[in-house]
Amino acid sequence: MSKNQEAAEEHRDTEALLAVLDAADQMPSATRLRARSYELLSLVPGATVVDVGCGTGRAVAELAERGADAVGVDPNPWMLAVARERWPKADFREAGAENLPFTDASVRGYRADKVFHMLQEPARAVAEARRVLCPSGRIVLVGQDWDAIMIDSDDAALTRTIVHSRADLLGTPRAGRQYRSMLLDGGFDDVTVEVHTMAFTDPETLPLLARLAEPACTSGAVGRDQADGWLAEQRRRAEDGRLLVAIPFFVASASASASAN
Repeated sequence: MSKNQEAAEEHRDTEALLAVLDAADQMPSATRLRARSYELLSLVPGATVVDVGCGTGRAVAELAERGADAVGVDPNPWMLAVARERWPKADFREAGAENLPFTDASVRGYRADKVFHMLQEPARAVAEARRVLCPSGRIVLVGQDWDAIMIDSDDAALTRTIVHSRADLLGTPRAGRQYRSMLLDGGFDDVTVEVHTMAFTDPETLPLLARLAEPACTSGAVGRDQADGWLAEQRRRAEDGRLLVAIPFFVASASASASAN
């Protein structure tokens, strides 16, 4: 494959990922979940709030609409380029969750949505959040548990293998169920946790299922024929109006103690 072909394929992959992310963000259930995360931040007009792993910047724009001085942080320059194009007036900075571009106790709110499962050492990110948050500042973590994804299928055993093998490729796939303990271990106060389950039944969910099956196949956990057969079954279910994917999203929130910094 030539470099031009590789570049074209990479561009198609990133565009496909962007389409999946946009479709998911625009779901009513996702909109409600973001709104709940903003509510838990206890926003103060004009206060600095950082959205860690901001991606294409939708939450940053919505936080700014609510009166916050919102800053989006992401380590992916391509995502930041998309965010800056979409929201040219917003503040976006390139950085990872473990090394935020803020001084100690300078942030009133911290939000991370679908981020911690990608980290090898999420405790470092929690410690960094504690560093930048001012006393009584609020932290909100949102994310799915990758081992707990539920998919209706004729082959339950194969489905479990696909889900679990895909999860095992992530840094901390069960981060969602660990949020509460992470925040308690990090010295935060008033830690609460909620679980909101999203149900997906539309054909637009099929790319998500492909993103589960393909890595499981590439890793050798399932064979090519098994993955193709499983995806074919899910396409038939979508055509028949019988597709069902349910994903529990954990939402944990807490306050930085007066002795946090």
